[in-house]
Amino acid sequence: MKNDTPQELNQDKEIGRLIDEVMSSSLTDEQYRKKMQRRKEVQDKRIAEAVPEKGLIIVNTGNGKGKTTAALGMVLRSLGHGYKVAIVQFIKGSWEPSEKRVFSYWEDQIEFHAMGEGFTWETQDRDRDLDKASAAWEKSLEYILNPDFHLVLLDEINIALKMAYLPLEDVLAGLAQKPANKHVILTGRGAPAGLIERADLVTEMALVKHPFRDQGVKAQPGIEY
Repeated sequence: MKNDTPQELNQDKEIGRLIDEVMSSSLTDEQYRKKMQRRKEVQDKRIAEAVPEKGLIIVNTGNGKGKTTAALGMVLRSLGHGYKVAIVQFIKGSWEPSEKRVFSYWEDQIEFHAMGEGFTWETQDRDRDLDKASAAWEKSLEYILNPDFHLVLLDEINIALKMAYLPLEDVLAGLAQKPANKHVILTGRGAPAGLIERADLVTEMALVKHPFRDQGVKAQPGIEY
């Protein structure tokens, strides 16, 4: 995992200070302009020094809603650029997601495999869950290694790792073999520390309020599925 250099940390601190200062209502118009000009100079320098392109390992985790939804936004962007995308669902295979129907409009660019049999409390069969997770990982690895696919989404794989349906070392070894320009997204709560350490981009969705937990509202079309 890349560690921030002292220069980058100092740039972050300066940007934070400038943001705090421009929020002050006591600044004159000229002071505001100068601080925003400096803010632009720092940001432009960071962009100029950035690596042009790199295939990323992206992890969406946490107890909050939106992990898969955020990943599907990246899928949509990739499709819009004409890239080929593969989606493998590890847990949610027992129901037909509406996203699968929408993505059928790009059937020449996308391959979609729902390979689970539902949430673990529904299947109630650990051996079968293990077999399904193993088969889903084998399919995932095919796409990870295939240079024709620009983006691979492994939906709810973090849960499979958390439940010990898959060995973390196998997944990390597979990710290490991906082509340099390929992006892989891994979603699901409970992402293990080893995966977080290996990832380039990690987002944790925090649960603040949820209609099912707080109000007893069932999952609704267009929101949850």
